[in-house]
Amino acid sequence: MADFQAREKRPLRGPRPEPPGPPLKNYITPAGLQRLKDEHRFLLSRERPAVVEVVAWAASNGDRSENADYLYGKRRLNQIDSRIPFLTKRIDAAVVVDPAARRPESAATRIFFGATVTYKDATGVEHVVSIVGIDEVALERGYVSWRSPLANALTKASPGDRVVLRAPGKTELLEIIDVEYAPIPMDPFREPPGAQSKSRVEGS
Repeated sequence: MADFQAREKRPLRGPRPEPPGPPLKNYITPAGLQRLKDEHRFLLSRERPAVVEVVAWAASNGDRSENADYLYGKRRLNQIDSRIPFLTKRIDAAVVVDPAARRPESAATRIFFGATVTYKDATGVEHVVSIVGIDEVALERGYVSWRSPLANALTKASPGDRVVLRAPGKTELLEIIDVEYAPIPMDPFREPPGAQSKSRVEGS
């Protein structure tokens, strides 16, 4: 407590810089990276300029507190201005791994990023999952993050191996049935419904 109080009495200083160190790698498939780039380009070159224009137009129409176009536009602009730097960091940290690329024979049947794995759970039920980047997760399609407990349990295993899955609330023994490296289909970026990607001011 005394040390805390002593720190409280010191003059206020600016935020400390982050400690030096390599940035966390963002493993991702080629299609996943393209999707991030397409979203970044859309926000930066199309939606943001259109929203800025609407906000400026709405602000010129009087009382901003009751102006729905202004309030929505400002809220959406804040969301865009948070999303763009996030995408920039994810793209800059990207390490692209092609699941379909040829691998050395010693690695072709071991589980690493990009593998599609068939395994059997403790009840004997078979599951198929693909190990993808954290920006590509789609649990309904069996796409799991390479940083997930399941991927951690499967990594480096081969067909016939048994591994232990340690996840919150359970520990389970899994048996590896098959490992395959093949293209993992990814949905492309699509313009969100209702996105403000062109001026609504024209003709007003």
